[in-house]
Formats: sequence, C-alpha cells, structure tokens
Amino acid sequence: MERLDKILANTGRWSRKEVRELVRAGRVAVNGVPVHSPEGKWDPAAEFAVDGVSVSGERMVYLMLHKPAGLVSATEDPKQPTVLELLPDHLKRVGLFPAGRLDKDTEGLLLLTNDGVLAHRLLAPRRHVDKTYFVQVEGQLDETDVEAFSTGMTLGDGLVCMPAGLEVLGQPDTAIVTLREGKYHQIKRMLASRGKPVRYLKRLTMGPLKLDPALKRGEWRPLTEEEMAALRLAAGV
Repeated sequence: MERLDKILANTGRWSRKEVRELVRAGRVAVNGVPVHSPEGKWDPAAEFAVDGVSVSGERMVYLMLHKPAGLVSATEDPKQPTVLELLPDHLKRVGLFPAGRLDKDTEGLLLLTNDGVLAHRLLAPRRHVDKTYFVQVEGQLDETDVEAFSTGMTLGDGLVCMPAGLEVLGQPDTAIVTLREGKYHQIKRMLASRGKPVRYLKRLTMGPLKLDPALKRGEWRPLTEEEMAALRLAAGV
C-alpha cells in the first residue's frame, strides 16, 4: 500500500504537488469512487482515474523527449550535462534512462523510461526495429550512395553494417536514413566512408514512435496509451 499522491506522481505525469491539487479538487477516483485525501494509501494495482481518464498506477514511466544538441544520452556524466537534466526533480528519482542513445550533437526523438524489458527488446538486433533520421551532409548524395546503403557496407575500420535505407530528398545534400541497428556513430561513419561527412543529424522515429512536431527542442511529454500499445507490439511484450 502506498500514498495516493506518490502512486500518481510515479507515473511521471504530475508532480506530487500537482497530484495533491487534483485530489483536493475532486478530480481523482480510485476503483470508480472519487477520493479527496492525497495521503490515503492504496494498492498500486487499483484502478485510478483522473478527470475520468484511466491512469495506470504502475511505476513504469515512458517519456518522449525532443533531444537538443549539446547533451549526452546518459543518466549521469561527471563532465557534461545529460538529457535527464531537462526533467523536473520528481522524474529524476524514478530510475529513467535513455532507451537507445543519440550522439551529443544529434537531435531528435529519445525515449526515456525505467522499463528495462521494453527498452532491451526495442534495441535487440533480432527484433529489427527501424529508426529513421533526417541527415544533412557536406557534398551531394547520389544513386551510388543509395545503392551502397541498400546492399550493406563494410567500413575501412572493419565495421559491418546491415543494409539500410537512404532516400535523397529535394536538396541533394539532405536525406532520410533508415537503420535496423544502432552501432556507435553508425550513420556518421557510413557517410564519412562515402566522402560525405554529416553536418546535421536528427532522429525522427523509433519503430512506430514518431517525434511529436509540437515538442520544441528540450521539451518532453508522457507517451499516449496508443503510442505505448504500438511500442509494446513492436517490442513483442
């Protein structure tokens, strides 16, 4: 049994102060009955609702972050700021970590969660969860680059890359890259091997999860129920 304000704050949607305000305003129900005491203790497996919308009391948290450049995808770093520093204090205490990393200078979609099973399955090579990126390079991309990506590449340092997608956009220095794996600096290394180093890189999707265009750099939001269902299906959980 745990305090109601703690259970709902652990979902990542509200701070404990916000939960207390919601409860006292009569906007929270447990097992279908309105409650008015944020200090009341309940089983986290009970049925919770806020404004009539069902809310899971599970401790798992799932956030979509629009990562800006300049932050490292890590839970802590002694020398550099991390993506977790963008979150409020109550979310820094629930064990969140990035599910798949983005380079310090790469922007875009980053999933933050404390669900290790889901993260592991999404990143497992055998599941082949596609990830897409917008890329801008020095030089001009052409059909020979598209073919090299589609057949798979072995780089000069011995890195073997699975076949990947490269769709050149209206400007020949821009493209959409689709990967089914995520090796260290992979896109940058692949394009550098083609003599077209990356100038800008942004992740757009991770499996069925798409970066919300309403999120500005540095902003985040909880995943919707629809997004969670699609991710679980992709991960096989």
